[in-house]
Amino acid sequence: MLVEFHGVMQERGVTTHRRWFQDEGMELIVWFGPKNAPEGYQICYRGEDQRERALTWRTGQGFTHARVDAGDSRPDKNLTPILVRDGAVPWTRVRTEFSERAAELEPAIRDWVLETFAAQN
Repeated sequence: MLVEFHGVMQERGVTTHRRWFQDEGMELIVWFGPKNAPEGYQICYRGEDQRERALTWRTGQGFTHARVDAGDSRPDKNLTPILVRDGAVPWTRVRTEFSERAAELEPAIRDWVLETFAAQN
């Protein structure tokens, strides 16, 4: 089940704040605007090939899907992970997995994320 991290470091000089939830197989980061309304989220999950993916949704922009390039493919280099455009989103799998893992999340957050999925299909 997704559990919230408390004390998440916030970005300085911005009007948004974020909340971070995680379990052994998925992460959810939610961005909130100045009036505490959700403005976007990112779900990080493992693809069928076991590589990490990031599905991001932002108000006014919709979805983007990326593979996480860990940046550490060589033992003598340890670069910062970056997001690299990825192929098709496995919508049913991600929605089902999120629904199962989010069963104990605040209903307002869980339902809002699921509504964005419903609008996609």
